[in-house]
Amino acid sequence: MQMLYDSDSFVVLHIKPDLGMTTEVTLADGETVMPALPRHGFEIVDKRSGKGIYLDGSWAELFQQHIYAWQRESPSQEEVEETLESYAQLAQNPMLIH
Repeated sequence: MQMLYDSDSFVVLHIKPDLGMTTEVTLADGETVMPALPRHGFEIVDKRSGKGIYLDGSWAELFQQHIYAWQRESPSQEEVEETLESYAQLAQNPMLIH
């Protein structure tokens, strides 16, 4: 896990798979077992609302494109937070500390 962004309003974490760990998936036939593909994702936490969202799959790929663009263009904090706000609006899960 790597923290990518931390402000008064948002935290963004990059969740990376443990590549040393092997996970298996059983296919629909109930017998065939195959190694699962390692996947990564991003967690965006809106500190103001106390809600977070986890992006994986195509959502994570889309968000990663934003990150690459930010690395090339060096946007202002306001521009970054506008983008994070658009994702945070999807958040439904309250963040709880265990």
